[in-house]
Amino acid sequence: MRVLITGNLGYVGAAVMRQLRNMHPQAYLHGYDGAFFAHCLTGAPDLPERLLDQQSYGDIRTIKPELLRGYDAVIHLAAVSNDPMGSRFAEVTREINQDASVLLAEAASSARVRSFVFASSCSVYGVAQGGPRREDDTVNPVTVYAASKVGTEQHLSSLDSDMTITCLRFATACGMSSRLRLDLVLNDFVACALTMGEISVLSDGTPWRPLIDTSDMARALVWASSRSSSTSDRFLILNAGSNSANYQVRDLAAAVAAAVPGTRVNINTAAPADSRSYQVDFSRFAVLAPDHQPLKHLADSIQEIVGGLQSMGFADPNFRSSQLIRLQVLQDHIQAGRLSKDLLWL
Repeated sequence: MRVLITGNLGYVGAAVMRQLRNMHPQAYLHGYDGAFFAHCLTGAPDLPERLLDQQSYGDIRTIKPELLRGYDAVIHLAAVSNDPMGSRFAEVTREINQDASVLLAEAASSARVRSFVFASSCSVYGVAQGGPRREDDTVNPVTVYAASKVGTEQHLSSLDSDMTITCLRFATACGMSSRLRLDLVLNDFVACALTMGEISVLSDGTPWRPLIDTSDMARALVWASSRSSSTSDRFLILNAGSNSANYQVRDLAAAVAAAVPGTRVNINTAAPADSRSYQVDFSRFAVLAPDHQPLKHLADSIQEIVGGLQSMGFADPNFRSSQLIRLQVLQDHIQAGRLSKDLLWL
């Protein structure tokens, strides 16, 4: 088995490489990444990519089609990966997240790759009233990032190919990583609790967020890369997460406060309605991938983040201006003259 993983030097990539190597010890694993965040290692005793057979560096917008020849699966993680970055780099987000993703899938199909896995997002549901969203419910993207995921799904659905295509709409990522991000709701709350003893919830606390640990994202991605398909499900959109992991933001803050004694929680009850609030139905994922369901509970993820940050000696109350925030990293690269405003290395 030969697998190409794009975006492997990011937050989720470390878990994917580890899961792939554990499940397929004889597989040939090849990472491809632009390396914007390669230096953002957090408490890692060794480089996660040591598990690979090959690491390539390059912009996903200019990946050579011949690189895809001979691979059985492509796991496509590469993306401008959150709403603040999507807002700051709107045009580039569309180019990388959507246009480059479609070209990559077309090249994979031409190279006769058997399986293409696209890391999509439950953020496509935006503001969703009326209960948990299923895969066939109407999407309502309210950010550039979410719109880029919808656009890619739509293009992939119309691709004329025999390739098995799986779009995993992931719940909001959380958990410890060798390249940790703190610009995610649960991770941010833990960092606030440890450094300031206080969590300030900027919303009124009622918005819904489904969560999934990076290790469980990796389990889903590995399943999708080797799933069998028929004509009817050659193209598959699937919510990836657990029905029990739909949380309101105030409940996440309370769970972190309980895990870090002495933490205060302040909720802005006068805040306007959050533009992103959605519950998600993951029942179809449970049916199709019963052996690859999420294993990490909320308390497990919190404790692993706490332990990981403490082992790093983390004590920076200004962490939102550090390299643990992905937008900050990109802005630092640009200010130092390493990256252009189009996110091209100079």
